[in-house]
Amino acid sequence: MDEVVISRAIIESYQKDLLEATELDVAVVGAGPAGMVAAYYLARGSVKVAIFERKLSVGGGIWGGGMMFNKIVVQEEGKEILDEFGIASVRYQKGYYVANAVEVASTLCSRAMKAGVSIFNLISVEDVVIREADRVSGLVLNWSPVQMANLHIDPLAIRSRLVIDATGHDAEVCQLVTRKVRGELRTPSGKMAGEKSMWAEVAERETLENTREVYPGLIVAGMSANAVFGSPRMGPIFGGMLLSGKKAAKLAAELLE
Repeated sequence: MDEVVISRAIIESYQKDLLEATELDVAVVGAGPAGMVAAYYLARGSVKVAIFERKLSVGGGIWGGGMMFNKIVVQEEGKEILDEFGIASVRYQKGYYVANAVEVASTLCSRAMKAGVSIFNLISVEDVVIREADRVSGLVLNWSPVQMANLHIDPLAIRSRLVIDATGHDAEVCQLVTRKVRGELRTPSGKMAGEKSMWAEVAERETLENTREVYPGLIVAGMSANAVFGSPRMGPIFGGMLLSGKKAAKLAAELLE
């Protein structure tokens, strides 16, 4: 085996994928449960979609379950999505189902990619592209290690008809909109309200309610939605995340039409 041939194979194939992702229908930021589910449903509907994840691994907060016990809980509605993805779950008691966190994360990733989703890890979003009368129409990207090392390296940009912020508690894309372009979000204050303390029942319900277009061209999903609208965090119950991802995909498909 020739080391140079191996290197060329990696470089050429990655460059091809990245070049293809410079023009997208939907760019999803964050490869947690909401982001991967949203991308899966969009790709299955023949939408050109890619996910950009700043960490080395995908899955967001799934892997550690609750306090490093790698199990998660879903309710009846969330179980339906697990069933659709072929993920095993066990009934704990009425309305509560337990799933293996590792199986959930790995299966969501595998099914999303098999549906046609491109996932780029170790890439961070530095900025947003605002065009067409104050509309988010792309992302400004850089390698995560560049940000971690605080290197002064200029980023590159991609164009996307829509962006989904699925970055979790920090709602990173929404923060960029309010901070860098001073845009007003579709919240009562026009700003991010910030998440409240844990209340699983309310958080699960409001995660779905808060999944919406929060700025022209920008949809929030998962924990990002609760952080933007000031709802509680939910802890290691993930049905709301899954359902939020599915709703975000439906909203995006409608907006693309």
